Amino acid sequence: MAHMSETGMEQKYIQEAFDTKWVVPLGPNVDGFEEDLKGYLSSSKEVVALASGTAAVHLSLLAAGVEAGDEVLVQSFTFCASTNPIKYVGATPVMIDSEADTWNMDPALLEQAILDRIAKTGRKPKAIMTVYLYGMPAKIDEIMTIARKYDIPVIEDAAEAFGSRYKGQLVGTFGQYGILSFNGNKMITTSGGGALVCPDLAAKKKVMWWATQAREAYPYYQHEAIGYNYRMSNICAGIGRGQMTVLEDHLAHHRHIAALYEAAFKDFPGITYHQEMPGMASNYWLSTILLDEDLKVKGEEQAYASPVNGAVGGAAGVVHPGKSVHTDCEPNRNVEALRMALDQAGIESRPLWKPMHKQPVYQDAPAYVNGVSESLFRRGLCLPSGPMVSDDDVDRIIRVIKASV
Repeated sequence: MAHMSETGMEQKYIQEAFDTKWVVPLGPNVDGFEEDLKGYLSSSKEVVALASGTAAVHLSLLAAGVEAGDEVLVQSFTFCASTNPIKYVGATPVMIDSEADTWNMDPALLEQAILDRIAKTGRKPKAIMTVYLYGMPAKIDEIMTIARKYDIPVIEDAAEAFGSRYKGQLVGTFGQYGILSFNGNKMITTSGGGALVCPDLAAKKKVMWWATQAREAYPYYQHEAIGYNYRMSNICAGIGRGQMTVLEDHLAHHRHIAALYEAAFKDFPGITYHQEMPGMASNYWLSTILLDEDLKVKGEEQAYASPVNGAVGGAAGVVHPGKSVHTDCEPNRNVEALRMALDQAGIESRPLWKPMHKQPVYQDAPAYVNGVSESLFRRGLCLPSGPMVSDDDVDRIIRVIKASV
């Protein structure tokens, strides 16, 4: 699902970096990319370009004051890059399940969890991290109201939602900190990279200090705090500057693809396309469908017949072999059968994110669940949606899906 939409501008900025000898994790492209992002966000926020979205999550936690022994309320229905950095800082993730409308953090469960953690631990959680799954805005007004009520900072993981809006405002600009990702499969890419949206210049400078190994002002290397090598390279930032020129085209294309899928499955029995709610504008980073549990898909008898060899999609690099064919929480047989049918046709699709509270590595983490994310995971599939996906591709994908049921 990785992509790169070539405009020629990427090559221009990359060549400038080589010509001016700025082949390092700072330079004119980094500064320019940060200014481009700040201008696009159209807010008083500041932006720090970083090596990855995961680095941005890590530094957002430090900037929000999260320390070892603290608790962070985090959406369970997400990729592990949202939750793992909480462990990096020695804190405990407290998993919050989703509501069924947007598939994002359930505000009612969020408040329940806050009250319960105070009752159990005698202190408030240190931060709230909501995620905009597949580009879909969360019920951010309700989440921010609860956060203000208990005076807990909000971190918005907008890694999948660059360009999505809630009531006209870009997501990633509501909370104290916002996470952006420019991984190879995101709305725009720097090949790898991310950014942290900060509340003001002072916060930006603190984050940049952490991101460049936390050096003190001496004529030699003096360190009084732990820092990180998290700054974006000038080469990657050059790619990002070029990609910013096609961002609106990418957003329009993703929404166009979404409209094609939506129309195709609108009256198709047993398949539901996930749509945005009124007042929300998703970037539709990935288009997703849900299969009714009683929908019959050809080849279900072959689903889970043998272990998967390697990572689905081939994008994860090195993976451990599965210990068994099944786990205690997995997509239904009809979903796996449809994924296999698409794969056999040369079409990549993937299950939805497996909720973090069902991941073995987080089996001991506190969790406040309502069954929504587990149900969605069992029934859902992500479809090709990137800027290289043509109308003809979508037509073929739809034909394969409909021929499989």
